[in-house]
Amino acid sequence: MGTLQHIQHQISALNDLIKINNDRITGYQKAVDGTADTGLKTVFEGYIDQSKGYVNELNDYIHQLGGSPADGTTLSGKFYHAWMDVKSAFTKKDNQSVLSDCEYGEDVAKSAYRKALDDKELIWEDEKVVSLLTNHFNGLKISHDAIKALRDSAKQEA
Repeated sequence: MGTLQHIQHQISALNDLIKINNDRITGYQKAVDGTADTGLKTVFEGYIDQSKGYVNELNDYIHQLGGSPADGTTLSGKFYHAWMDVKSAFTKKDNQSVLSDCEYGEDVAKSAYRKALDDKELIWEDEKVVSLLTNHFNGLKISHDAIKALRDSAKQEA
C-alpha cells in the first residue's frame, strides 16, 4: 500500500469512528430523554461530552492528514435508534432497559475501536494514531464497565 493509499485508508477509518461517536452521542441523548433519574442524566451527559471530545480529536487528526471529517452517523446506528424509538413507544422505559440499551451502544463503540486498532494498514508506523485510538478505547472500556455496573444495580432494584 502506497503512502497516499495509506492516508486515504486512515481518513476513511477515522471517519467511521467519528460516525460511531456520533451514534453514541445520539444514543446517550435518547437515554437522557428516556429517564427521569437526574443522576443518570448527568452520567449520560458526561458520555455525550466524552464522545464530542473524541470527535474533535479525530477531526483534528483527519485535518492533519489533509482529509475532510465526516459529520453523520452510521446506517446501522440509524436503524438501531429508529428501533429504539419504536420499542419505547410500546414499552415502559425503566432505568434498567435504558442502561441495557446504553451498554449495547458501548459494546458497538468498543468493537469499532478494537477493529481499528487491529487494522495493520490503519496504524502502519503511526504511533500518533495508535495513541489516540488507544486512549479512546480505554475510555470506552471504562464507560462500558460503569454503564454495566449501573445496569446491574438497576436490575437488583427492580
